[in-house]
Amino acid sequence: MVDVLSQNEIDALLAALSSGEMDAEELKKEDTQKKIRVYEFKRAVRFSKDHIRSLTRIHENFARYLTTYFSAQLRTFVQINVVQVEQLPYDEFIRSIPKMTILNIFEAEPLEGRMVLEVHPNVAYAMLDRMLGGQGLAPSKINALTEIETTIMERIFSRTFESLQEAWKTIIDIKPRLEALETNPQFMQIVSPNETIALISLSTKIGDTTGMINLCIPHVVIEPIMPRLSVHHWFVSQKKTRAPEEIEVLKQRVSKAKLPIVCELGSSSISIREFLGLSIGDVISLNKSIDQGLDIKVGDKLKFSGSPGSIKDRMAVQINEVFTEGVEEEYDE
Repeated sequence: MVDVLSQNEIDALLAALSSGEMDAEELKKEDTQKKIRVYEFKRAVRFSKDHIRSLTRIHENFARYLTTYFSAQLRTFVQINVVQVEQLPYDEFIRSIPKMTILNIFEAEPLEGRMVLEVHPNVAYAMLDRMLGGQGLAPSKINALTEIETTIMERIFSRTFESLQEAWKTIIDIKPRLEALETNPQFMQIVSPNETIALISLSTKIGDTTGMINLCIPHVVIEPIMPRLSVHHWFVSQKKTRAPEEIEVLKQRVSKAKLPIVCELGSSSISIREFLGLSIGDVISLNKSIDQGLDIKVGDKLKFSGSPGSIKDRMAVQINEVFTEGVEEEYDE
């Protein structure tokens, strides 16, 4: 972080320079010296700031979907927000969560590997209490889950992966599937301890109960799609792709649209005096000869060239040439 000097510190520094206590040249030498930054190999930086921003955007949508889902399921006030997205070693994540917690281990095809959705016991038991008809209060003591409680938990959290699938749809179409539900972090070893993970922390409030939901995504799992997390790919992927049936409907509607078609014999310019003096039998010379094609316009665009004629006592025009898009009108002067 860059240190910002207060006004008093700035005044003291200027006074020291003016009195000769500090040498400006020495300060310049210190600035030109190489700054060494310690790199810890146990905390390898695998995610760039660009990747972190993209993951934040994705899981902000995930948080909104979860808020809607849990509010409907639990029939109470639920608020979920992204607090932080950071990268850290997997071992540090395991040591930071409670010894007794709810760990939803899942896979998301076509990605290879396992991820974890960790739910704080306060939040998980509040959900369980609401599902069983309670007020959604956090328990005073956390006990091991019974078989019935485990089944209910699996049903609750297996459906949350539909929200995760929807949130990731702009990047990749994944199919998350709950593989196991654990309560002891020591029995969960999805990657090596030093493997870098992306940890998405979601603050969760259910009624008066608060807690955290943490999504652990190992770098090795999303490494194949890392280029898609760039800002460039993010904005390109926002372009809407139309379904084939939608394109067909558009074609049918366009084919029924009516456009004016005009065939121009030519043009000429005369003065006001000549126009006022016109009488029956006068001839106005056009700027086209009889062996030149006529301009045929669709709307205001020149599309065809043709020759005049008649069919069954009606004036007609025969198309002799089709102009491709981008051809400009050319007039003889």
